Amino acid sequence: MKKLTAFLFAILMGTTAHAAEYKIDTKGAHAFVQFRIKHLGYSWLYGRFDDFNGSFFYDDKTPEKSTVNVNIDVTSLNSNHAERDKHLRGTDFLYTEKFPTATFKSTSFEPQEGGKALLKGELTLRGVTKPVTIDVTNIGGGKDPWGGYRQGFSGTTEFDLKDFGIDYNLGPASQKVEMILDIEGVRI
Repeated sequence: MKKLTAFLFAILMGTTAHAAEYKIDTKGAHAFVQFRIKHLGYSWLYGRFDDFNGSFFYDDKTPEKSTVNVNIDVTSLNSNHAERDKHLRGTDFLYTEKFPTATFKSTSFEPQEGGKALLKGELTLRGVTKPVTIDVTNIGGGKDPWGGYRQGFSGTTEFDLKDFGIDYNLGPASQKVEMILDIEGVRI
């Protein structure tokens, strides 16, 4: 009886390692929401958002059931230049005084070959909600040294600034922004 109970427990624990909810690990700084945009068409300007949180549900047996929710404090924008950050937070760009938060809520997860997927959802930025598609790569998952279980993904998406009410003229080469998302979650 003892062996049967241990065997059933092992099966149940093995199953829960596949389907679980994960909290994005911002406390351990294992997650990043970054962006880049061409500066006048001559180089790339990189930045990040230092304060965000969220969670995701992932089941490697049925990945199409995956969901993601993220909240970003856009006032935490950091491009490593205080004056530029002040301008980017202002009315010409993010207008953080009126719209301090951006959100992403997934609507579908479409697995592709080789650990890739298309994550579709609604991005709300500067008070405007639009659909976006994120190209996702599953980096991996497994037990961590502290007795937890982690899952990691990397993703990119690109969108026009004007779609979210940002019409500041940066030149023709600087109309799109690329988001780079590296997310590690800890199973809850």
